[in-house]
Amino acid sequence: MIPEPTGRYRKLSERNVIEFEREFRASIEDVWAAVTESDRLGRWFGTYTGDPESGRVELVMTAEGDDVASTPWNIVECTPPRILQVVSEDEGLVWDLRVELSEVDGLTTLVMRQIFDDTGSVETVGPGWEYYLDRLVAVVVGAGVEDIDFDDYYPAQAEHYRRIAEQMTDAD
Repeated sequence: MIPEPTGRYRKLSERNVIEFEREFRASIEDVWAAVTESDRLGRWFGTYTGDPESGRVELVMTAEGDDVASTPWNIVECTPPRILQVVSEDEGLVWDLRVELSEVDGLTTLVMRQIFDDTGSVETVGPGWEYYLDRLVAVVVGAGVEDIDFDDYYPAQAEHYRRIAEQMTDAD
């Protein structure tokens, strides 16, 4: 089954942004822990070493196979359990991510935004975030991530994200 792409283009403060949203029947604290605690983060994305209070951690992707180097991430903003913004640079691509959480009546909404200064990576990064965020949903609800396969996301969702890249180019 090919998951429906959810990423939306936004222009925020003159920056090109793709926004993703997921909802959870879970407390905001539980979703926050799944995004910020290394062991829980490792179940769907990657583990980190270092002290987050220092403003910098080293992240190793856990869903990318065994041959992945650590990458430094700078913590720009951390307001538990609502806002986490991190920035990293890997192979020339800047990863500027902001996660915002809100909870109403036991329903927690996660909105993740990635700023794109270069549209060249949008068609692969978009499906990548769809994949990882669906893994996050599985982890929070207690399901396994084994059946979530990146091949279901890319290249199937690439056209959706190519259109977003065109919107970004047209908006500049």
